[in-house]
Amino acid sequence: MKAYDPHEIEPRLQLQWQESGLYTVDETSDKPRKYVLEMFPYPSGDIHMGHVSNYTYGDVVARYSRMRGFNVLHPMGWDAFGLPAENAAIKHHSHPAKWTYDNIDTQRASFKRMGYSYDWDRTVVACDPEYYRWGQWIFLEFWRRGLVERRNSPVNWCDDCGTVLANEQVIDGRCWRCDSEVQKRDLTQWYYKITDYAEELLADLDQLTGWPENVKQQQANWIGKSEGANVDFALVPLAETRSPLASDCEIGGDVVPPISCPAESGSGPQASGTNSDREVITVFTTRADTLFGCSFFVVGPEYEGLAALVAGTPNEADVLAFAEEARKVSAVERAQGDREKHGIFTGRYVVNPVNGEQVPVWVADYVVADYGTGAVMAVPCGDQRDFDFARKYDLPIIPIILSEDDPLYEQLKDQQGRVVTQVDWTEAYGAEGVLVQSGPYTGMKGGKHSPAEAAIVAALEAAGTGKRTTEYRLRDWLISRQRYWGNPIPAIHCPQCGVVPVPEEDLPVRLPEDIDLAAGETLATHAGFANTTCPVCGGPAKRETDTMDTFTCSSWYYMRYCDPHNVHAPFASDRVNAWMPVDQYIGGIEHAILHLLYSRFFTKVLRDAGMLDFDEPFTNLLCQGMVLDAHGEVMSKSKGNVVSPEEMIQDYGADAVRAAMLFMGPPDKEKLWNDDIVPSMMKFLNRVWRIVHDLVGKAGDDTLFDPQADASDVHTLAMAMKRERHRVVGKVTDDFDRNNFNTALAAIMELTNAVASFLRLRPADHRMACQTGGPLCQDVAETLVKLIAPIAPHMADELWQTVLGQSGSVHEQPWPEYDPEQAKADEVEIAVQLSGKVKARIMVAADADEDAAVAAAKEAVEAQLAGKTIVKQIYVPGRLVNIVAK
Repeated sequence: MKAYDPHEIEPRLQLQWQESGLYTVDETSDKPRKYVLEMFPYPSGDIHMGHVSNYTYGDVVARYSRMRGFNVLHPMGWDAFGLPAENAAIKHHSHPAKWTYDNIDTQRASFKRMGYSYDWDRTVVACDPEYYRWGQWIFLEFWRRGLVERRNSPVNWCDDCGTVLANEQVIDGRCWRCDSEVQKRDLTQWYYKITDYAEELLADLDQLTGWPENVKQQQANWIGKSEGANVDFALVPLAETRSPLASDCEIGGDVVPPISCPAESGSGPQASGTNSDREVITVFTTRADTLFGCSFFVVGPEYEGLAALVAGTPNEADVLAFAEEARKVSAVERAQGDREKHGIFTGRYVVNPVNGEQVPVWVADYVVADYGTGAVMAVPCGDQRDFDFARKYDLPIIPIILSEDDPLYEQLKDQQGRVVTQVDWTEAYGAEGVLVQSGPYTGMKGGKHSPAEAAIVAALEAAGTGKRTTEYRLRDWLISRQRYWGNPIPAIHCPQCGVVPVPEEDLPVRLPEDIDLAAGETLATHAGFANTTCPVCGGPAKRETDTMDTFTCSSWYYMRYCDPHNVHAPFASDRVNAWMPVDQYIGGIEHAILHLLYSRFFTKVLRDAGMLDFDEPFTNLLCQGMVLDAHGEVMSKSKGNVVSPEEMIQDYGADAVRAAMLFMGPPDKEKLWNDDIVPSMMKFLNRVWRIVHDLVGKAGDDTLFDPQADASDVHTLAMAMKRERHRVVGKVTDDFDRNNFNTALAAIMELTNAVASFLRLRPADHRMACQTGGPLCQDVAETLVKLIAPIAPHMADELWQTVLGQSGSVHEQPWPEYDPEQAKADEVEIAVQLSGKVKARIMVAADADEDAAVAAAKEAVEAQLAGKTIVKQIYVPGRLVNIVAK
């Protein structure tokens, strides 16, 4: 028998597959189509174990699907723009393109060594002009559809990266790429108006039945739909403002320091004057029922009207200085509930529309301008952050919603006006309850969507001081990046015509190749790029020198794979519609918001442009778990704990590495690396190699048979092997259908155990039967090779062609069929218990009825039952008989 040598087999089979075009998609095939796709990688260097995990899962799905009769599209490309290439080029006095394409060549070679079944003719590289040209075309299409906007606003800025970041790219206050602290800056930037699709992006999550629930929940939380009301608080003119102490008044004997008392209160929505002749500040709230508990008003440090608000106040300079300092802390960090809160009184007041009270306006660092209007009505009795702030600055905490068993409830249940304005609580009461001290609404049930909330919003709408509305946490997608290595934004700044689009016939706007990044040159200082002519008036103009967020490249690449060589459009609609949506998409959970949300947005826009006939890009989503080192740490070069796939391939071959990755655990769970797993898989593959040879009589020695075995033993084990053949095929089929690759591989191991048991107990004459093509041995051998083919494709093809003597590739063969009836065992082992304790194990017919099973069980424990009376007997078919005796 020829020894299993992956280093000789694998390169030879890879060349054979390439020369035969085995994985090139046949567009004319009448087979049902299936699109299997893994998220394309960034070419940062050679592949790591995370790559091996992701792309091996995808390759198993693709190979299995082909054998199941599908015409499979399984492409690969690279997400090639981005900051790492630019930084590497500066560091090595090179060019980002050279660094990028060198890394692509390295990764492509590694992917081929892993035996991945890609159609390499469909490769997409994001930094190729023939690809990013169409990214610019899509930008112009978005512009035509009113989905592009250029505006000045506070943005997230990363000093280390030297560029702005979208909200989704700020993780716990730090840059998603370099982990540096993010700051806020006011800049004029380009945005995609993803908020126009907020409701559809949220609602269509219900269509995604093939997505993990946690991913859908993350997207729902990020979109953050809230139903409530916009409430207008009239700003008290500065001339009418009194200092907090001067406005003190007594209500029910309690002093309310910062609230100015109206002549009348508690009668319902009103204002000091009308909002039509006063400046207003609008807040969004889901709890209008708590308006009577508003004891102060808060705006965030980024509030765009802050400078105008405090202009002319005695503490104008202090407020603006406080706001500037507060903005240095990231929005995410400031919003954390356990962080100490800081604030400053602006010297201004607004009028609460439900009772006419003048409420002091503060600037506080726990308010984030990215949600709602950037202003908040503070109700400290019902919100913990407001409660903590009120405690710190000695502001009123007015109880206006209580549970009926609260000691205060009896005192306040009939009070429409204020009798209590401070409480000795240790925390806010955030639950639903009954309103107290709330004017005519006292006694009504309060809470989100409550009768009190509905009544108060209706009254506000009638008074013209509020309006029912829906708010989203989602903000427009900031796509501007102040870097060279990205897709240029196709816009021109003309002093006469303003900002105008680059004409389609002038696309692509190419990046200049002669830029000197090491010398600090940028697109803005590169005269050959920045200086141009206005396409409208023909006068001198400047190009836009920001490039697009790299996520714009990855938001539609899967469509280009369907029609990669189209020179007339991003893709032909009929070709994309024929393949998409992607049937199985595979990638990391870290892309749950960024990439997946943006891809869904692009799909819906291009659908509305008449280019697609589907709503969602990915039907089924598999999010792989990370591969950690043996101690549970993330692998990184800086920690020195990286396991090199190339070294593993060099030592054991690609098939063993693939099998090891699949066997480590469920694909969606984190996996701890074990240095022993690859050599263990090598041993298993050697076992399969030997078993297949032996089944067809090509092992070449007599060490695996027992001349003393009789025919009945052989028959019993042959039938057991046959049953396992059918059972395991059914099990592996079901596991592959559910992406349970580790349990599928375990089931294949069980089949090899059954085969090995048969081989050890066969007489010489049965060995001769195998040599002459015994049908059972041949069938089991072929079945085993087909089952292992998606996992160890090189070894399986070698066995198929060389050992089994079959023509063509095993990867073109149909998946083995199975018969559930033949998978059933003739006998099963059941436990015999006495009063719940196992006393024996017996074999009974698989279809044995209760009487037969109980009779056999009693016989097995006859001695222990002597002299006892059977009180009860329980039979669980196929598992146990429990006899209770006294």
